Amino acid sequence: MMLGLLLARAGVEVLVLEKHADFLRDFRGDTIHPSTLEILHELGLLEDFLKLPHQEVRELTVQIGDVVVPIADFSHLPTRCKFIAFLPQWDFLNFLVERAARYPSFGLRMRAEVVGLLEEDGRVVGVEVDTPEGRLQVRARLVVAADGRHSVVREKANLPIEELGAPMDVLWFRISRRPEDPATGLGRFQVGRLFVILNRGDYWQCGFIITKGTFDEVRRAGLAAFRDSVAALVPFAADRVTDIRSWDDVKLLTVLVDRLTTWYRTGLLCLGDAAHAMSPVGGVGINLAIQDAVAAANLLAEPLGRGSVTDDELRRVQRRRALTTRVVQRFQVLIQNRVVAPILNSRARTLTVPFALRLFVRFPWLRRIPARIVGIGLRPEHVDAAALSSVAPRR
Repeated sequence: MMLGLLLARAGVEVLVLEKHADFLRDFRGDTIHPSTLEILHELGLLEDFLKLPHQEVRELTVQIGDVVVPIADFSHLPTRCKFIAFLPQWDFLNFLVERAARYPSFGLRMRAEVVGLLEEDGRVVGVEVDTPEGRLQVRARLVVAADGRHSVVREKANLPIEELGAPMDVLWFRISRRPEDPATGLGRFQVGRLFVILNRGDYWQCGFIITKGTFDEVRRAGLAAFRDSVAALVPFAADRVTDIRSWDDVKLLTVLVDRLTTWYRTGLLCLGDAAHAMSPVGGVGINLAIQDAVAAANLLAEPLGRGSVTDDELRRVQRRRALTTRVVQRFQVLIQNRVVAPILNSRARTLTVPFALRLFVRFPWLRRIPARIVGIGLRPEHVDAAALSSVAPRR
């Protein structure tokens, strides 16, 4: 959606295909980081964006047993907004759609599921799309796959994948929130249990982290046992765990960490999770995807405008974004292996703060490192005003 907005802004004809009828997905990333807020500022959209209902978090903390550990301090970032904005991703997507729709070359089709590629002489020239009216063919000089960690497009393109592994999955659900509920950090850890809780105004969006592949075991233990586990992690809301009425209210997010070794084929480019599936550690997936989109727009708007994109130009997008992707994934895998897995697998009666996290308590300056990685990344992208010269939007 961001790429579509940027290219339409530069006068390139764009059609975004979305397989669902709306954007309502509870398990989508809902953290808008300082790097993305900076891009919105550069586009002149930040003021309107911040009018949307949201929460602002300037420091990330986790609670391990009874100890609260600060792990990221965004107050030192060299950005206009020194905080993470929490809001449902559907609100963000609707915001981008409304702004993109002001440009005459932007198009969006909902309930349009890409199911295959169109190829001619080894070149991708479009996609096959299932719609309520039947199957269609959509031709394009460039197909961009942004269809997530289970990307149909990258599978059809037979692009090689490097698997990095993840020790956990996440169960997403919600429980109601009351005005008198206490403020809470992002994560709450107990022996064998990890929990993420996000303030959504009138409800808490909750993520129960489990050992990978154990969801069937959790279900066999019964819904009552699951509710008891949730109540133990958020005792202030123990009387509301009955909001989880059935297993239909619990959505499984299968965590993957992988990356394509090559992000493109002639006529095709993968971005975001379709190119590099990210762990939920740090909540950076959506923001890295947007950084990919900005880099792609900066590098490809001119060749798309002239009518063709070469493999060398697609390769430049991957080269620009690959190092940042690798470093962030390495950081995520480190946290998974050194923090998440030991807690999930612990058989101790009490939980102690891992050594790596104790350092953040003792040396506050260390909190700037994850803040930089999570908040900005190693190579933040900026809107290239020359490459993306603005077309006057419709009002």
